[in-house]
Amino acid sequence: MLTLYSYWRSTTSYRVRVALNLKGLSYETVPMDLVAGDQRAPDYVAKNPSKGVPTLVLEDGTVLTQSLAILEFLDHLAPDPALLPDDPILRARVQAAAQVIALDIHPVNNLKVISRLKSEHGATGEDGIAWMRHWMTEGFRAYQALLPKGPTFSFSDRPLLSDICLVAQLYNAHRWGVDMTPFSRLLEIEEQALRLPAFDAARPENQPDAT
Repeated sequence: MLTLYSYWRSTTSYRVRVALNLKGLSYETVPMDLVAGDQRAPDYVAKNPSKGVPTLVLEDGTVLTQSLAILEFLDHLAPDPALLPDDPILRARVQAAAQVIALDIHPVNNLKVISRLKSEHGATGEDGIAWMRHWMTEGFRAYQALLPKGPTFSFSDRPLLSDICLVAQLYNAHRWGVDMTPFSRLLEIEEQALRLPAFDAARPENQPDAT
């Protein structure tokens, strides 16, 4: 069985949980309390030198890190349903939208960055929230502008890589009070996705370590 080291509120872990569920892959969850610093324990750092989640351990002991790399691996391990379309242009567009979330929003909003802003640059808790809201708003504006009209989800009538990244990030948007008024299309996609068992089971509040 696959083993997923995960934190319930981690959007990157959320992405991998959705993909595992969509593909019907069985896995065991090992909760990592990022707030308590579990990710800095020496035995875990040996698995994931970035000191983050997710980490996926295969049945033969092979360790994979970084959510986008794990998602690509899962697409090869269990190709149906595919997370990316075959058409090369559409494939590039789906990847671009996913990367708006994964590369533009997430890196500047993760726990390490916010903690550094507070400890080294004098940011208050409210400053940290305003920072996260700003970058999520910027990213959602770009994501929404990339979308075609018509599909149920972002680019298709079934969820793809971009939708997985989006829905996970929207959890953070709701948590931190981002004004979603300009982003009705994104909320429609989220509503459709969360009706699916694979997304519903992956919700942060449905994880064993949810508090």
